Amino acid sequence: MSSVPPDAQSPKPIIPIVPEPSKGGGETVSLYAAREKIYPRSVSGVFSNWRWITVWLTQIVFYGLPWLEWNARQAVLFDLESRRFFIFGLVLYPQDFIYLTGLLVISALALFLFTAVAGRLWCGYACPQTVYTEIFIWIEKKVEGDRSARMRLDKAEFSGEKLRKKWLKHALWIGFALWTGFTFVGYFTPIRELAALSLAASLGPWQTFWIFFYGFATYGNAGFMREQVCKYMCPYARFQSAMFDKDTMIVTYDEKRGEPRGARSKKADPAALGLGACVDCTLCVQVCPTGIDIRKGLQYECIGCGACIDVCDDVMDKVGYPRGLIKYSTENGVANGWSTSQMLRRALRPRVLVYSGILLLITVAVMVSLFMRTPLKVDVIRDRGALARMVEQGRIENVFRLQIMNATESPQRYVITVSGLPGVTLNSEAEIEVLPTEVRSAAVRVQIPPDAAKPGSHPIVFDVRSTGDDVSHVTEKAAFLVPR
Repeated sequence: MSSVPPDAQSPKPIIPIVPEPSKGGGETVSLYAAREKIYPRSVSGVFSNWRWITVWLTQIVFYGLPWLEWNARQAVLFDLESRRFFIFGLVLYPQDFIYLTGLLVISALALFLFTAVAGRLWCGYACPQTVYTEIFIWIEKKVEGDRSARMRLDKAEFSGEKLRKKWLKHALWIGFALWTGFTFVGYFTPIRELAALSLAASLGPWQTFWIFFYGFATYGNAGFMREQVCKYMCPYARFQSAMFDKDTMIVTYDEKRGEPRGARSKKADPAALGLGACVDCTLCVQVCPTGIDIRKGLQYECIGCGACIDVCDDVMDKVGYPRGLIKYSTENGVANGWSTSQMLRRALRPRVLVYSGILLLITVAVMVSLFMRTPLKVDVIRDRGALARMVEQGRIENVFRLQIMNATESPQRYVITVSGLPGVTLNSEAEIEVLPTEVRSAAVRVQIPPDAAKPGSHPIVFDVRSTGDDVSHVTEKAAFLVPR
C-alpha cells in the first residue's frame, strides 16, 4: 500500500474562530464549524455480517408482528381508545402499568450489563438509529453508487442525471419512511383496518398525524442527521463512561504495534523502515459511520459497530501482516498483552455479577407475577348520591358500584357475595356476565338488620368469583356506613 486512496476521508480540520467585520462596524464571531458530510465506505466482514443479521431480525419483527393474528384479533395491539393492550394471549389494562415499569427497569439493567461487558453493543447493532441509517445508506449506494461515486455526484454540476438519481433516492427514502410510520401506527390501530382506511384515503386525523410524524422522523434522522443524532442528541454517549471500566470490551487500536504509521510497499520490511504495522491507508476512518479516527483512542462518538475492525483485518491480510491491529479488547488486555481467553475470564467481575443478579431477580419476579396474575379485576366505588338509607323493616342499605373487568378472551359469569357484618346480604342481582375483555359496571345494594352494627363506618368484603372451568376470584374491601 504505497499511496493513500484519492477519496480518503481525512480527519476534520480545526477551524479557528476568526472575527469578521460586520455592517455596524463591530465584529461577528463564528462559534460553530459547518458540518462535513460523511460518506461511509462499504465494508464486509464478521462484524458487518452480524450488523446486517440484527438489521434483518429487528425489521422482520417490527414490520411483521402487527400482521400476526391471535384468537381472531391482532396478536400485538396497544388499543389506546379502549384502554386494552393485547400481547398474544395476554390482555393488560391500565391497572397493569406496573408491568411496563418492570419492563423498563429490565431494559435499563440489560443495557447497563451489556455496556459493562462489551461496550456499546446496543448502539452498534440494534439501535433504531443505526439500523435505519444502515438501510438508508444501502438505498443510497444502490441508487448513487459507491463512496467515490457519491462524492463525485455531490460535487458535480447540476444535470439531468444528478436530478434523476437524487429524486429516485429521496422517493425511495420517503416511501420507506412512510411505510415505517404506517407500521408504527399499526401497533395502536388494527393494521388491517388501517390499511383499508389508507387505500380509501379516509384516515382519521390521529392516524394521519402519527404516520407522517414518525415517517418524517425516520426520513430526517436516517437520511440527513445520521451521526449527528448519536453525537449530539442521544444522551447515552454522554454517560456511557460511567458504565465502562478497564475490563470492558471496546474497539481499540493497538498503538504499540501500529506506530509509527506510514505507507510502504508490500515487500518492504517495516522494521527496517522504522514503521509499525499501520500502513496509514485511512480506510478505518472511511468506513466509520460517525467519521472518527479510532487510532486517536476511544472517543464518545464511537458506537462500537466494528466496521474499522473488518476493514483493517482485510488490509492486514493483503499486506501479509497478522490481524488484530484494530480489535475488540479491553484496556487491561492491551496494557498487559492478555489473550482473548484471559480477557473473557475478567468478564465475571463484581460489577457484572451485581448487574446480572439484579437483572435475573427482577426478570423472574415479573415473569412469576405475570404467570400468577388473576385475569379478573374489581373496583368498588361508593354511590355518593345515597351514602346510607333506611329501607323496609328498618334495614340499613348502602349502594356500591362494582367495576368488573374480564381480562380473558372468553365470556365469564361471576358470582358476587359480601361478608363482614352480622346478617349482611345483597339485595340485588348476585350474578353478572361479562363479555371477553369487557369492563362492566354493576350496581350492588348491601343491607344489614337494624341493630347489626353501631353507628359509624364498618369494614365489609366483596368476593367476586367466576363460575367457569378456570376459577378465579378477587376480594375487595369497602366501608359500610351506619347513620346515627
